[in-house]
Amino acid sequence: MAAVRVIIFGAMIFAAIMVATLPASASAASLVTFVFGDSLTEVGNNNFLQYSLARSNYPWYGIDFSGGQATGRFTNGRTIGDIISSKLGIPSPPPYLSVKRNVDAMIKGVNYASGGAGILNDTGLYFVQRLTFDDQINYFQQTKEAIKTKLGHEATNKLCNEAVYFIGMGSNDYVNNFLQPFLAAGQQYTHDEFVDLLTSTLDQQLSELYQLGARKVVYNGLGPLGCIPSQRVKSRKGQCLKRVNEWVLEFNSKVQNLVTSLNKRFPNAKFMFADTYPDVLDLIDNPTAYGLKVSNTSCCTVASLGGLCLPNSKLCSNRDEYVFWDAFHPSDKANEVLAEKVFPRLFSATATPAPAPEPL
Repeated sequence: MAAVRVIIFGAMIFAAIMVATLPASASAASLVTFVFGDSLTEVGNNNFLQYSLARSNYPWYGIDFSGGQATGRFTNGRTIGDIISSKLGIPSPPPYLSVKRNVDAMIKGVNYASGGAGILNDTGLYFVQRLTFDDQINYFQQTKEAIKTKLGHEATNKLCNEAVYFIGMGSNDYVNNFLQPFLAAGQQYTHDEFVDLLTSTLDQQLSELYQLGARKVVYNGLGPLGCIPSQRVKSRKGQCLKRVNEWVLEFNSKVQNLVTSLNKRFPNAKFMFADTYPDVLDLIDNPTAYGLKVSNTSCCTVASLGGLCLPNSKLCSNRDEYVFWDAFHPSDKANEVLAEKVFPRLFSATATPAPAPEPL
């Protein structure tokens, strides 16, 4: 079965914008978050897509999650978002497709993330069903319209202006598009052309979110995709793929420039770029410094084709020693290490005033 070939650890920055943009009078418990992303931040949307091949609602996923059951998270336990939310005393936003008819639930925040999703609509086509970034933005628009029926126009605009928007997109556009020899993108474009296509499309998407009311937005940069197990196996010595990591750094640089441009065009909003590449690379290069041992292969023995942890897969004897759960996604322990690493920074940093909400 085809698999979700994606890995971004950057969700660890999820709380950074949440804390930094909270008004002085607000509490973490009152925070509303809308999450857009791929399999690193998915919490179960693809479970509701009947024909999706990008699903993880089966063993051994969730073996270390509360209750020991698979939930649609692409790891053995918690995502970094789960851990940070717990530390803040708020629940992780539920998958949109589980609450799309429940306005009371949507008012508290929603997660639109979908395994296999990308910036480009043709990314992940071979998964049959997934929610692209455009799909997720459209669902946010539907969410806003549904909330209006309960709160009214003014209160809904205020909620959307004050909410925090976390976006983690782009890795599938590489691992499940540009880097696939049998797909058109890698043959049709040079990398310079491809990264320009990605950033111009992203510009339109982030501008659309702004028009829908988003004023506090964090875009999470890509991690070192060349170092994930699914890419290492392409190296004769199992090393990181230098060229892939160079492309990732180029993408991150261009998105940083885009964020700067968006802040100039929309001065009443705050767009932030979260550069998590160095932290992720350090964990991969020095796992023993964080109490782990293995970062060049996955805990779950995966098939060469697919890369997900299937029910008939063999697990490692100590899941807490591995950075990677499957060929693409971090383990619960790695997520915990990264969350613990970043969390103290969030509360030692001086929060900057958030832009005042404005009518739409």
